[in-house]
Amino acid sequence: MNDKYKNIAKQYDRIIEPLIRGLKVIGLEMYPVNHSMTLLDIGCGTGSLLNLYQKYTSKIFGIDLSPSMIKVARDKLGKEINLNVGNATNLEFGADQFDVITCSFILHEVSHTVRLELLKEAKRVLQNNGRILLIDYHTGPIKKIRGVFSKLIITFFEFFAGKEHYKNYREFIKGGGVPLLIQKLGLTIEDQKILSGGNFGIFVLRR
Repeated sequence: MNDKYKNIAKQYDRIIEPLIRGLKVIGLEMYPVNHSMTLLDIGCGTGSLLNLYQKYTSKIFGIDLSPSMIKVARDKLGKEINLNVGNATNLEFGADQFDVITCSFILHEVSHTVRLELLKEAKRVLQNNGRILLIDYHTGPIKKIRGVFSKLIITFFEFFAGKEHYKNYREFIKGGGVPLLIQKLGLTIEDQKILSGGNFGIFVLRR
């Protein structure tokens, strides 16, 4: 397996996580969880989002393609948390299994086909009354100086993330981002927050 995060996994929490942690906290506030809920984080990375939810429920699962990121997550969260290396487009879970599914900053970095398959799988394993929490870039409109400045920083990071990554990011933005993507899957936006001058979106979705 080509682990493209092998060289950044140990530095991710120091370089990238401080920039996006506040968004994850807001997401938790938008749709709180309790001890009875079962949660799956798709593309869990170093486990920082699960670390937030770990305070409220012990029934949490994480999946990521990168063995290096999963190793960091295990060191952070402990052995009792269910973390697995796996493909989000072919989840090894039964239907209607999770109360909450989270996915932060994954959709923009994969191809359109993978985005659709990932969300189809998320919808499949989500309970009928469950919710999906998506955090990712938003298409704008970009507002005020803060929005323009944030856009420049985002473009810088995405460009240097690699040719394929940058291509997928641009296609994601041009394709309408999360709102147009979920329309194709029959999901409904129950709540949303657009932040940082139009650059970031946090979406609570239901069937």
